[in-house]
Amino acid sequence: MEKAILFFDIDGTILSEKTRKIPESAVTALQLAKKAGHLLFINTGRTICSIPAEIRRMPFDGFLCGCGTHLFFHDEELLAKSLTRERGRAIIEKVFECNLGGIAEGPEDVYFPSRISRFDKLESSRRYFREKGMGIECPIEKDDFIYDKLFIYADAQSDLKSFLDFIDEDMEALDRGGNAYEVVQKGYSKGTACEFMLDRLNMTKDQAYVFGDSSNDLAMFEFAVHAVAMGEHDKVLDPYTEFVTKAVEEDGIAFALEHYGLI
Repeated sequence: MEKAILFFDIDGTILSEKTRKIPESAVTALQLAKKAGHLLFINTGRTICSIPAEIRRMPFDGFLCGCGTHLFFHDEELLAKSLTRERGRAIIEKVFECNLGGIAEGPEDVYFPSRISRFDKLESSRRYFREKGMGIECPIEKDDFIYDKLFIYADAQSDLKSFLDFIDEDMEALDRGGNAYEVVQKGYSKGTACEFMLDRLNMTKDQAYVFGDSSNDLAMFEFAVHAVAMGEHDKVLDPYTEFVTKAVEEDGIAFALEHYGLI
């Protein structure tokens, strides 16, 4: 088979959101794909600082982070696009003004409100990152960091519309369900990250395979010819999905790579 380039989401795709582990079958399958000469990339909404150590130890050729805003090929930084300090601070102030919950995600850390919020999902994320030693030193209220994107949480007490109107000039909110929104810079996505790497490596769309499960994978599913949805996935991906594999916990990665003859 000709050389392929494979783009993988992390959460719910390689890393189980149920067990918080990477199945051994996925580790073995990726090692075999690498041995077969294929290029392997992580393509994630996570910023570079929050890529799990167990993912970094795997044989990936690069990390495409922050929904296309921070791209690495081996040890080389190819693209870095953070919000300006002034604009970033204005957006955070609007989060509080509109009574939303918010997490800022930067290249060096993630930033949480100093006080416990009323949003359970935000507090669950806080606990997860604290276990990883992140999101502790600098609260989101401080004005001495830059960031690439945000997660926001809304409820009946929030003025979500005013916030969305405020960010519309340069940001867009991806609905992640349950009144949670991933706020990313316009012009950047998992799809633009794929396109950037294909151009950089002089490869074609037909050589690219994308693997994902959630709504923030939509851009790379719209871009790709070969789009693989995990067994448990957001139905928004269905119109662009070429193949539905098994769930990550049921050896879905290995099953998909075998289906395409990549291993």
